Amino acid sequence: MITVSNLSLRYGKRTLFEEVNLKFTPGNCYGVIGANGAGKSTFLKILSGEVDPTTGSVSFTPGERMAVLKQNHYEFDEFTVIETVMMGHKELYAVMKEKDALYAKEDFTDKDGERAGELETIFAEMDGWNAESNAATLLSNLGISEDLHYKQVKELEGNQKVRVLLAQTLFGSPDILLLDEPTNDLDINTIAWLEDFLAGYEAIVLVVSHDRHFLDAVCTHVVDIDFGKMTIYTGNYSFWYESSQLAARQRSDQNKKMEDKVKELQEFIRRFSANASKSKQATSRKKALDKINIEEIKPSNRKYPAILFNNQGREAGDQILQIEKLSKTQNGEVLFNDISLMVNKGDKIAILSENSLATTAFYQILTGKDKDYAGEFKWGVTINAADIPNDNSTYFEGKNENLIDWLREYSEGEKDEQFIRGFLGKMLFSGDEVMKKCSVLSGGEKMRCMFSKMMLQQANVLLFDEPTNHLDLESITALNNGMADFKGTVLFTSRDHELTQTVANRIIEITPKGIIDKLMSYDDYINSEAIKQQRKELYS
Repeated sequence: MITVSNLSLRYGKRTLFEEVNLKFTPGNCYGVIGANGAGKSTFLKILSGEVDPTTGSVSFTPGERMAVLKQNHYEFDEFTVIETVMMGHKELYAVMKEKDALYAKEDFTDKDGERAGELETIFAEMDGWNAESNAATLLSNLGISEDLHYKQVKELEGNQKVRVLLAQTLFGSPDILLLDEPTNDLDINTIAWLEDFLAGYEAIVLVVSHDRHFLDAVCTHVVDIDFGKMTIYTGNYSFWYESSQLAARQRSDQNKKMEDKVKELQEFIRRFSANASKSKQATSRKKALDKINIEEIKPSNRKYPAILFNNQGREAGDQILQIEKLSKTQNGEVLFNDISLMVNKGDKIAILSENSLATTAFYQILTGKDKDYAGEFKWGVTINAADIPNDNSTYFEGKNENLIDWLREYSEGEKDEQFIRGFLGKMLFSGDEVMKKCSVLSGGEKMRCMFSKMMLQQANVLLFDEPTNHLDLESITALNNGMADFKGTVLFTSRDHELTQTVANRIIEITPKGIIDKLMSYDDYINSEAIKQQRKELYS
């Protein structure tokens, strides 16, 4: 068990947490959520001992072993992959090294023999004889092939290093797992494996993630960091979000009788409890929801940007986009070849590829930024398309203007300051914040500016290349809702599972040998055995 007592953390006049008291118990997975800068990662660092709190303390049940997902991708460069994983169990690794050092001695004494015998006993009790095979299994499950297991970590690609560090964290079944963005750079299949692993894990898990589908799959509780306080809520992220939104609506409805509010909340809990039986965390989450106290459901103080795209300046006609034999080669690599397809009115198409360079090149061609391609495409005469690129740096580099002046450049009609302020206000830039210089914006703030720009364009076709990059959960949720509600046509690429599943009605996967084009949901697509076989052939 982890007990947090009277915890506070202050940096000068800024307070992240104040008088936090929490308990984390085995068998539960806690998703730590909060706006960017709220202190999610810092809280995990306090638990791991990397950061000292200003006041208060953290205590653990004696004898429990903690593992923390490392963020330094170069820390183990000089070690082999398999050894790096086994280093995740520090006590076992220390026994292994001492044992090997003793056996390597040329002047092996009787005393050394006694110590070696002690170490062999400890080693066996720690299941040391299976350590290497267990580490290899973890690596394989995380997508690191056997031919890489005995190479040095420095020989691996960046996304492979991430998987090795994740295997290191999971190795040896630690009693406490602290995971900060564990799904970064993982593919769909590896994330699915990790979801299954954590859903059945009987220890204490705390995880920070912007992946709502992942949080829903693994979390039994949510730790909400808001206004310097931390509160534990029963249920996964969707339960927390829906219940907080329901409570907020109830609070604003002054005329609704208390008994009606209670009935509505009870029905809400009953419905989610029934749905929980279908999830991977079924048993523990359903039991927890069945026992929830109505008083625990509180409205969130979190603010969500208003990402609304339905103000189309002109309705699109039936001719949206025709693509004929489109091909792209970059630095000698074929990204896609001979693509022909027609985009229909109302399509919401998820564009997939194992190679992110292919999807980005596809959007750059369609938006006119890349002229070096073969084939052709034609937009309908009524189409007004707007896009959010994967890299928006060109919109901000060298700009020293404030946000009002920056956004005014993209307003073809109304230039009035109050009008521009209104769009920035929807993106949570209020008061003096609109006078910020472009040069000091964070990645998330730049993305919100890009959404303001897109909304101003009143487009009837929207293109998004990884639009959730740099966004917090609130902005991702708002974007998801805005894309789902949009009445026009959308082409998008996103690693956010929940967004893709709830927005797309058509899936197109781009490969070097052609495309797969299916009218179906994302979940149906990734779970289809026939499509898995087709993908294997196209990528081989």
